[in-house]
Amino acid sequence: MTDSPLLLDIADGVATLTMHRPDALNSLDNALKLALLDAVNQVAADDAVRCVVLTGSGRAFCVGQDLKEHVQTLQNPDPSGPLNTVEQHYNPLVTTLLTMPKPVVAAVNGVAAGAGASLAFACDLRLVAASAGFNLAFAGIGLSCDTGSSWTLPRLVGRAKALELLYLPSTIPADEAAELGLATRVVPDAELADATRELATRLAAGPTLAYAAMRRSVTFSAAHGLEESLAMESRMMQLTGASEDHAGAVAAFVAKQPAVFKGR
Repeated sequence: MTDSPLLLDIADGVATLTMHRPDALNSLDNALKLALLDAVNQVAADDAVRCVVLTGSGRAFCVGQDLKEHVQTLQNPDPSGPLNTVEQHYNPLVTTLLTMPKPVVAAVNGVAAGAGASLAFACDLRLVAASAGFNLAFAGIGLSCDTGSSWTLPRLVGRAKALELLYLPSTIPADEAAELGLATRVVPDAELADATRELATRLAAGPTLAYAAMRRSVTFSAAHGLEESLAMESRMMQLTGASEDHAGAVAAFVAKQPAVFKGR
C-alpha cells in the first residue's frame, strides 16, 4: 500500500483524486494539502482529463484541517500568521476546483467536516454515500469558515440556512443533505464507486467545452447583474457555437446518430 497522502488515477478521461490518510480520517496536514494542490493543478491543465473526481479512502471523505499538526503550528506560529495555510493552500485549491474548465464530482464516501465539507461544496456535483454526512465544524474550534464555504454554501442552501449550519454545527445526514441541496444524489454505500464511475464517464464523454462555458457563466452571474450576465452568456454562446463539438452534434442530430464530443 502506498504511503502517499494522495492517490491519482487517470483513466478514460477521468482523473480520480483520492485523499489517502485513512487512519487520520483524511485530515489535511501539510503533506496532503501540497499533494492535493499539485494534483488539482495538474489535472486542471491536462487536456486529456475531461472530468475530475475527488474522494477519500477509508471511512471518511475528509474531516478538515489536521488539528494535531495545527496545535504544533499554534505553539510555533508562522511569522506571517498561524493560519497562513488558508492563503497558501486552501484558497488556491478551491479556486482551481471552482474554475477549472471541466466538471468536478465529489464522491463523498464518509463524513466531510470543516474544510473537507468545503472541498465537497466546491465540486459541481456530490454523490453521497448513505452513511456519510456533512459538518460545518469551524465554530466548534472558534474559527471562521474557509476553503470557499462562505461563497459556495449560501449558493447551495441560501444565506439564512448557511449561517445556521455555520453557527450551530452538527452532522447533517445524507438524506437531509439531499433535501437541503448539499447532495446531488444519495446512494447506498456499496454502490458509490459504481455510481461515481458511471456519472464521471458520462461527463467525460460529454461536451466538456460547453460544460466549461456553463461553469464560467454561472460563476460570473453570481457576482454580476443581469445585463453583464447576459453579455457573458452571449460570449460563451459564440465560443461554443463556433466549436467542432457543436457542428458535429448538430450534424449527428440531423443524421439521427449519437454525437461524439471532443472538447473542442
